[in-house]
Amino acid sequence: MTALAHRIEFVFLFDVTNGNPNGDPDMGNMPRVDPETRRGLVTDVCLKRKLRNYVEATRSGTPGYEIYVREKAILNEQHKRAYDAEKLTPESKRLPKSEDDARRVTAWMCKTFFDIRTFGAVMSTDTNAGQVRGPVQLAFAQSRDPIQPLSVAITRMAVTTKREAEAQSGDNRTMGEKWIVPYGLYRAHGFVSAHLAAKTGFSEDDLAVLWAGFGEMLDLDRSAARGEMAARGLYVFRHDLPLGNAPAHKLFELVRVDKTIAKEQPPRSFGDYCVTLDRAAVPPGVTLELHGV
Repeated sequence: MTALAHRIEFVFLFDVTNGNPNGDPDMGNMPRVDPETRRGLVTDVCLKRKLRNYVEATRSGTPGYEIYVREKAILNEQHKRAYDAEKLTPESKRLPKSEDDARRVTAWMCKTFFDIRTFGAVMSTDTNAGQVRGPVQLAFAQSRDPIQPLSVAITRMAVTTKREAEAQSGDNRTMGEKWIVPYGLYRAHGFVSAHLAAKTGFSEDDLAVLWAGFGEMLDLDRSAARGEMAARGLYVFRHDLPLGNAPAHKLFELVRVDKTIAKEQPPRSFGDYCVTLDRAAVPPGVTLELHGV
């Protein structure tokens, strides 16, 4: 695999129509909203989950592309595999006394699990496999404009128990609700560190998998709760130098998203926006790439 030798920043655009992109369990699963601006939020954890699911679905059985944080995983047992592979005996809550042995355990975890060498992991549990700071980091996604979450009443023509049926004299209905966002265009910023990639083994091949994941993960994540979600743009700034050639925030400002409809009119489709790239202002030593969406 080719080592990653460039710092990278990227802008990811995606939208939702009549769906819930990321419900808040502390608010009855209502779509997450900034209370001051009313702009919608999607957490970095939510986006990473979709990327993990994509890799698990498309790279299952491929060495080096197992997923560490997956459904029903028992993390201590994952750590024990590293000790077994390196013929070491774990001590409760401690890394091996030898620094070389400790590095071997953590390196095995990075080599085996895509999400560890990509996003990092805190593995200092009872069976301690160390801590890894991942080279790929994501900020919260935020909607371009304020959203108005709607609670929609739904009816199930069945009940769970016989007691419920008797109480309804056989009507057998269960009322519920689901939250939706009529439309929202979300923007997330991401960062890739060549310095940290060298420590975890994150490579150009891994980066290609990551870009493919952003383009395809929403198509693999369909559910009744999420309505229609689509990737709308992935704009990548690749630096010539490992430590970078320009500040990240200056590069993000080169990707503008503007409404094409009246200011007071709520957007209802991606066609209500125009995405503009200021290619002429890309600084020397930085290359703008568009990936697959």
